[in-house]
Amino acid sequence: MALTESPYLLYSDGEGNIFEDESLYVVGRAGWDAYPIPEEDWIPLPEGGSLYELPGRRGIGLDVETGEMRLCEKGWAVAAFIPPAHTGLYIAAYESLPEAPLLPLFCYTAVGWLDGVNYVPAVRIEPDIRQDCEGYDQATIEFGTDHLLKTYSENRLVKHLMQNCCMTYHCPAARNFAMGRWECPIPISPACNANCIGCISFQPIEEEIVSNQERLSFKPTAAEVVEYTVPHLMSAPFPIVSFGQGCEGEPLLMWETIKEAIIEIRKHTDKGSININSNGSNPKAVAALAAVGLDSLRVSTNSARPEIYNAYYRPNNYTFEDIIESLKVMSAAGKWTSINYFVFPGMTDTVAEYEALRKLIKDTGLKMIQWRNFNIDPDWYLGKIGVSEPGEIMGVKQMMELIREEFPDLKFGYYNPPIERIKGDFNTEFAHH
Repeated sequence: MALTESPYLLYSDGEGNIFEDESLYVVGRAGWDAYPIPEEDWIPLPEGGSLYELPGRRGIGLDVETGEMRLCEKGWAVAAFIPPAHTGLYIAAYESLPEAPLLPLFCYTAVGWLDGVNYVPAVRIEPDIRQDCEGYDQATIEFGTDHLLKTYSENRLVKHLMQNCCMTYHCPAARNFAMGRWECPIPISPACNANCIGCISFQPIEEEIVSNQERLSFKPTAAEVVEYTVPHLMSAPFPIVSFGQGCEGEPLLMWETIKEAIIEIRKHTDKGSININSNGSNPKAVAALAAVGLDSLRVSTNSARPEIYNAYYRPNNYTFEDIIESLKVMSAAGKWTSINYFVFPGMTDTVAEYEALRKLIKDTGLKMIQWRNFNIDPDWYLGKIGVSEPGEIMGVKQMMELIREEFPDLKFGYYNPPIERIKGDFNTEFAHH
């Protein structure tokens, strides 16, 4: 239900306490600028969401009396983390003081408070509940982890997934694997052929930003992959196994191992779906994998425009055209293609980006867009890619609506769909608590 009034701005006292400032309505940021947020864009902060203090930053609000924009001097600005399956429409609006530290790699959605409820400008883009926090049971996860470590005691990959990903980083995909359900991750490559500014698993020493995760440190063998993925495909509900996770290098650099693993997996079971999350840098490798049974390809990008892509990914030995070619190759093989599209309000919803996205969809026969929140310090990102004037914007919601209208068969979501959705009714409620 839409709000009939604007929520109030939140600020933090620097001691971990958050208060509302009833003299200011909260506003949102797109690109470099602050804007009032339409009342119909607000939803209550979903379960699993949390609030962050933004040190060294003053929140921007709309004065309740005068309607003028001004800073909240009472404390530090506050932003929200919105959980998976939701896409933010505005970033938190603030002004940074000279000593403001760099923000870690999370998403910083605008947030306000009204009548005891925190509200965020966001849409639920995905009905699938596979990473909803209330679906996780810690006792089951611990039991599953223990069981997997005992069952596959010699498997380095299972050890990495359970000890690092599941127990140390609480990765939702690794936790689902421990619970024996849905999508099972297969980290496969310690190396990468892009130098993403916001890489979560590897940052050069000279960067002030810190990696969130330790990257995979070895090259898994096809046998290690097959050993734990076949039982998952055979027993899990709506099973998917996915090469390439956000916390490692580029899986296509290990495509020969992946090919060997797919061939071997399919000797044992024809159940479920085999997916790769990739940067799409090697169309020939994609073609080879599609030929042996790869079902879906998800390519990550911050933009459908080469110049914005290149400024962020800083690719080695591949070009933006290779990505387009990889999507085309996969579509030509009759397989599922999606982009993992990093949404940055004020960049993603520019007219120039909208036109480029339309072209990409048409050229590649794209099947799905996963509208993901971009986890990055907004000022740092725009500064790093050298964008001072993003250009005319239309609003993230408006852009989604226009794309839906023009491409009615294109699916929107947040996760890789299982084969049951790909082949059957896409909107089926397939994941249950």
